Amino acid sequence: HEVAAWCRPTSPAGAEQVIHYHGLPITPETAAVRAVEAGHAFVSFRTPHQLGMAAAVCQSFAIDNGAFSAWREGSPILDWRPFYEWAAQCKTIPGCDFAVIPDVIDGDEAQNDALVSDWPLPVWFGAPVWHMHESLQRLERLASKFPRVCIGSSGEFATVGTAAWWGQMARAMRVICDDEGRPLCKLHGLRMLNPEVFTRLPLSSADSTNIGRNIGIDQAWKGSYSPPTKEARAQIMRSRIESVNAPARWNFIVPEIELHTQGELL
Repeated sequence: HEVAAWCRPTSPAGAEQVIHYHGLPITPETAAVRAVEAGHAFVSFRTPHQLGMAAAVCQSFAIDNGAFSAWREGSPILDWRPFYEWAAQCKTIPGCDFAVIPDVIDGDEAQNDALVSDWPLPVWFGAPVWHMHESLQRLERLASKFPRVCIGSSGEFATVGTAAWWGQMARAMRVICDDEGRPLCKLHGLRMLNPEVFTRLPLSSADSTNIGRNIGIDQAWKGSYSPPTKEARAQIMRSRIESVNAPARWNFIVPEIELHTQGELL
């Protein structure tokens, strides 16, 4: 898809300021600075080497446990003690917003509940993951205990933006929102920083690696006015993503839209 597809002209009515967390690392680091300076970054335990840069230039950042990347590489994390130690150090940095509590990507609810119970840091700092193939009852339980819950696409709902994905998301919104469509806790959309997604959901924040994945794809940047550098590409993509916000409430309508690529690959 052409990069211009990122641009939506105006924010939806009744929008609120969603926090746009741009996933690191981004190469080169000069482009990473353009992507997150005076903004927000998402730093993974799997690739933490740009943490110092994020702490120095961002308004705020959040940290991810790296489970998804490790699982995708075929080496799931079994010992979470190093992550707990790293998260405890990050918590002392004033700009660190929250940490994603460890989860088992293809595990069952009992395994993931056990990891939530093992969380050694304050409740306000930890955000558990509700995987979309899990029960809605688990989502309700997590929302009643934590001020923020992350929503992760998984199982038959692993591809963001399909008809099945939107159907399950609509069911989740009916559980997590009150009768006026207001979320019962803050919601973070994992890999949901696609404007076609987050402008339709009452998310407090969302993340993706859109910028890092796309600034190096030359064929996506065509035309006489195509920016010649990765730094310029990062700045353009950030501007287009951050030009729109999320709605303050769920409108109880399932969007009649199906994305043809995953939310982090436009």
